Amino acid sequence: MAFSGWPREAFDVLARLQGDPSPSEREAVRPEREGLVRRPMVALLQDLAERDQAYADHSVWRYATTVPAWQRQGAAIRLERNVELGISLDLDGLRVQGAWWYAPPEQRDRYRDAVAGKPGVHLERAVRTLRRRSFTVGGDVMVRVPRGYPADHPRALLLRHRSVIAARRLGTGAWLHQATALDHVQAAAEELRPLLEWFCDHVAGIPTEP
Repeated sequence: MAFSGWPREAFDVLARLQGDPSPSEREAVRPEREGLVRRPMVALLQDLAERDQAYADHSVWRYATTVPAWQRQGAAIRLERNVELGISLDLDGLRVQGAWWYAPPEQRDRYRDAVAGKPGVHLERAVRTLRRRSFTVGGDVMVRVPRGYPADHPRALLLRHRSVIAARRLGTGAWLHQATALDHVQAAAEELRPLLEWFCDHVAGIPTEP
């Protein structure tokens, strides 16, 4: 199924799921939600992977027991271990984010060494560029610079991060109901690429356990 945008009725479905719908109310809307909300996300991810094989390893979330999971359709593209591009749709429209998170201690050590060294200059530049382009950059941030690094390091704030998440809402508009929504997602993903590639190159290169 080629991606052609989300039908306007998709937002009617999401509106019906606002508040605290009961399990029976959620089940009643499941068929419409599947066809109007989730399946277009599946098509979008498949078409995005056709354009760029770096996005081929992706998942589109199914239904969970929590209400928020029904109110927002999420998807994730795994670029490396703990490095992901995320896409979500809710009543506020599309949101795209790049994240390095849930990292094991070895990755955190590699991250700090890279930030403190020459590679950290490139990460700082990538973060600064994203902020200029209206991305919010946050994550899990420690109160202090980790032990072993000077408190007055020029990249002290980045050293305090245990995760880094850069996100921007693409919002809503007529484009969301058209195939051109894919172009909007791809453009945001390209803006996030330098950040995510930095993590792939300098942090995530740890073999997964068998």
